[in-house]
Amino acid sequence: MKPTSVRRTALAASAAALALLVTACGGDGGKADEGKGASESAAAAAPAAKALTAAELEKVALAQSDVKEGKVATKVPARDDIAADQVKTDDEACLPLARAQAGVAQGEPAATTKRSWTGEPKKPAAGTDPEEAVKAAFDVSKMLITLASYEDGGAEKAMKDLSTAAEKCAGGYKATTTGEKMEIAEVATTAAPKGGDESAAITLTLVADGGLKAPNKVVAVRKGSTLVTFSVVNLAAMAEGKDFEVPADVVNAQVAKLG
Repeated sequence: MKPTSVRRTALAASAAALALLVTACGGDGGKADEGKGASESAAAAAPAAKALTAAELEKVALAQSDVKEGKVATKVPARDDIAADQVKTDDEACLPLARAQAGVAQGEPAATTKRSWTGEPKKPAAGTDPEEAVKAAFDVSKMLITLASYEDGGAEKAMKDLSTAAEKCAGGYKATTTGEKMEIAEVATTAAPKGGDESAAITLTLVADGGLKAPNKVVAVRKGSTLVTFSVVNLAAMAEGKDFEVPADVVNAQVAKLG
């Protein structure tokens, strides 16, 4: 399977997972709030907050000590540090979605920083069916977290542009990220997480090679002049084309640090 999602390695690993699955065949605490419809908390009619500096963003970005499980990387791999001009869409209205999926900040931020989080596979119980054991081994979520601060109400505009794109591009779109073409068949909003001044949760249905449709998730939360986006994939879900749940504890930990 060609790497057509945010992280090149994610789809490659998914293909390997799928091959292993074929061979093998011969509580809400860790779940993000999801449901039908979009949800945003009302933005207060107050003067725009001052943008955080790069150093200030680093202080409020997720750290290993903030999460109970998984691994936080304070320096993302070069393949995940994508520039804005490396993301293009056939419909300009859908560009905010493609940027969020690729971990690229919206608009023209004053400062940005990134983190990545990788979950841990659950260990199957003794005597678990081999097929189920393989599925469990690849039931791992990967998250790219992008924090961006803005001057003069830029965060509010970036959030609005992202929400508007989710509405206008519900029928899908085509994009190119770092030269790799991809097709999104459908865009759907789900119940947004709590916290922050505004928030949104979006599911992008990716059409992978062979016609397999797999979900990619985007969560966005604005707090004052800062917008944080979470781009999430799950290897097992990518391999099987099934839905998955965003790790809510990680999202909540990051949002809490915004104050």
